[in-house]
Amino acid sequence: MLYEMWQNVAARDSTRLAVAELGSGREWTFAQLARAADAIPDTDSPLRTPRGHTVDFLLEVLAGWRFGSPVCPLEPDQALPDAVQLPDKIAHLKLTSGSTAAPKLVALTELQLIADVDQIVSTMGLCRESPNLGVISLAHSYGFSNLVLPLFLHGVPLVLGSSPLPAEVGEMARRYPGSTLPAVPALWRTWHSGDTFPRDVRLAISAGASLPLDVEIGVFARHGLKIHNFLGASECGGIAYDRASQPRSEAAQVGTALDGVRLSVDVDGCLEVRSNAVAETYWPEADPRLEGGVYRTRDLVDMHPDGTIRLVGRADDLINVAGRKFSPESIEVILRMHPNVRECIVFGVPSSDPIRGDEVVACVESDEEFERLRQHLLARLPAWQIPRNWWSIESLAPDGRGKLSRTEWRQRWIRQFR
Repeated sequence: MLYEMWQNVAARDSTRLAVAELGSGREWTFAQLARAADAIPDTDSPLRTPRGHTVDFLLEVLAGWRFGSPVCPLEPDQALPDAVQLPDKIAHLKLTSGSTAAPKLVALTELQLIADVDQIVSTMGLCRESPNLGVISLAHSYGFSNLVLPLFLHGVPLVLGSSPLPAEVGEMARRYPGSTLPAVPALWRTWHSGDTFPRDVRLAISAGASLPLDVEIGVFARHGLKIHNFLGASECGGIAYDRASQPRSEAAQVGTALDGVRLSVDVDGCLEVRSNAVAETYWPEADPRLEGGVYRTRDLVDMHPDGTIRLVGRADDLINVAGRKFSPESIEVILRMHPNVRECIVFGVPSSDPIRGDEVVACVESDEEFERLRQHLLARLPAWQIPRNWWSIESLAPDGRGKLSRTEWRQRWIRQFR
């Protein structure tokens, strides 16, 4: 089904640009890309594992579709999953990032992949006249759904950059005006603070983590470009999208449900996602959180009557201080308001006093004295939420997906101080 849909797109748009590689200067029309895909031989491997950021990644995906081999995109440093016998209907595997737990395989059918890209294209208004600028990972769920699938199944051209440096991204946007630029908050901040900003962009998207308000407002004020916040997950594809034409008033707002997606809040306050794009299962071990077209997230949310979703934390990350639970994000938001705090991450660690429960740890990228930061928090939060432990970190830069792993930094703190 997927390969037949690709062939129909390639025949319809045969003479139009399909892919351009900025680094090599090479370009392919849809007809040329189709011929290159048809020339790839079959292999005995049970999985096709595309890697990298060139046209070879795309051709490996098409080879998997052509020969009926499940596709499992991998980052350059990711290990090949253990060989497992997959159900016949599984066409795609995603290796989750493992930012909050151990990485898992998420198994999807062809219909689920199709539903995901259809929902994204419809909601965001992706179109054949507006090329996607590819600076994020093609292997990650975000990049695969927003760059690879729109190319193959909707004919949206893809321009592949060799790096996300401001000058190169600016050159990509200049050569292909009216383009769409999906990125992560760390990249938007870098481009905003640099001298070269990607102009001539029609649509700007940010996902992977919440986009800081100062970046969103600053870009809009300086360049008139609204960056649209996008919430998604490997388990279900796109979830919510900020359709507004003006900057948000609160960083926790992530927009409303994508077209075709139904959102609700369970009894624990966690977001539930229902759509035709929800994955089949975790593999090889199933989990009731992902089954029957429903993904039960661990994201704690508030849902406004108009459908706007506001993220308030994760159930996994809640800190329990003497029986009173709260989200670490409530501290992080206020710490980031301090002019001398560049970045921070807050988490709980088990207290030596079992009655107390957790102790709060704040890791901060700042030259400010800890006592001044404590006073900054005390003016805005109850005393029992104030961190007992402070750790000065030279750099808390998010990873390429725009994420800070609370689990990773908690483990680092325990190794060093316990």
